Amino acid sequence: MASETKQRVIYAAMRLFAEKGYQATSISEIAREAQANSGSVYFFFPTKQEILLAVLDTYCEGIESMLLQPAWENIGDPLDRIFALLDRYRMLLVESECRYGCPIGILALELHEPDPAVRERLGANFEKWTAAIEQCLRDAGDRMTSRVNPRDLATFVLTTMEGAVMQARTYRQPEAFDASIRVLKDYFSHLIQPSSK
Repeated sequence: MASETKQRVIYAAMRLFAEKGYQATSISEIAREAQANSGSVYFFFPTKQEILLAVLDTYCEGIESMLLQPAWENIGDPLDRIFALLDRYRMLLVESECRYGCPIGILALELHEPDPAVRERLGANFEKWTAAIEQCLRDAGDRMTSRVNPRDLATFVLTTMEGAVMQARTYRQPEAFDASIRVLKDYFSHLIQPSSK
């Protein structure tokens, strides 16, 4: 029962931080959203920052089940997987009328000077996402030209996605997202060996 309450607090905080931001969310709002009393919240998390750390850990641990697996279901080609993941972000944007944002990107932008523990966990989330894309590029093998550095290209894909989501949220329409992904696809087409096209 206690562990269920703790999980409800974490998931409530995830929703509220994504919707309102970390700074604008109060402990009492988290308690209300989690259907728990404030005493229970403080029992598990003496400070709001400890809730934030638990939220970031949950995102990091759940990247496979929450993000990658749903996007990559029935998609075997490693390069198609990259764009299927980006398509999933687009779907979330459209479903939310362009209010959805990458929760890690939102927190990274909001927390201007995060302390080392928060910065480490933000970095771990970005690292796990980037590593998944890097693995797709490595799995593509010699289909990519020799000038491709999989790590650098994976970082670029992440940067493109974050910027595209941010603009879509700003304008409340997906055009900037779509334009960014179109250019990224075109860029990829120049990195694929002619015999692999």
